[in-house]
Amino acid sequence: MYGFYGIDIYYILLVLPAVILALIAQVKVKSTYKKYSGVPNTRGMTGAQAAQAVLSYYGINDVMIQPITGSLTDNFNPKNKVISLSEGVYNSTSVAAVGIACHEAGHAAQHAEDYGPIKVRNSIVPICNIGSMLGIPLAIIGIFLSFEPLIYAGLILYSAVLVFHLVTLPVEFNASRRALKVIEENSLLYGEEYSGAKKVLTSAAMTYVASMLVTLANLLRFFLRFTKRN
Repeated sequence: MYGFYGIDIYYILLVLPAVILALIAQVKVKSTYKKYSGVPNTRGMTGAQAAQAVLSYYGINDVMIQPITGSLTDNFNPKNKVISLSEGVYNSTSVAAVGIACHEAGHAAQHAEDYGPIKVRNSIVPICNIGSMLGIPLAIIGIFLSFEPLIYAGLILYSAVLVFHLVTLPVEFNASRRALKVIEENSLLYGEEYSGAKKVLTSAAMTYVASMLVTLANLLRFFLRFTKRN
């Protein structure tokens, strides 16, 4: 649907607000991380030590912890069973470092326990990669050519990306719950320190919610444009 001067009304009403929300979420996670990366924890525990505490809690002894370059590049690789912690997390004793490190170790615990949602997410990664690259281009080409099979193919492929985001949400929230559980039960952080770590993890989780909303908005946009033409 286009308004005056060829403006895509659906983009303005659906996609643009979601994109703005995603940008706000990115700013929020960076500002929250910056705030609590400057707050040292009482125990003087580093991110690497905190991650190890989570692994020990879950009885995991076959996962390595290593430093990695960059900022907020922390991740867990299930293939080689390595938790990679960024420069501001691995050796840092900040509240943010402990929260982030424990979150990544939470992912390791998920894999160790064959957590259902993470198995589903990993299984659909190949088709999601195809959908993210080809879904929207195919839909656009199909709309301009008025070729319905191509439109359907593009929308179906892009729908897989939405499914990926939807499955990612419980995975990320669960990893944070595992992290906070260990932090609290083992007194890795105290009082306001625990609250700070929770804020860091919550703000990070909101970026996944925002990404899901952007994908949903794009899918609705093209679906509505397609049905409008028909």
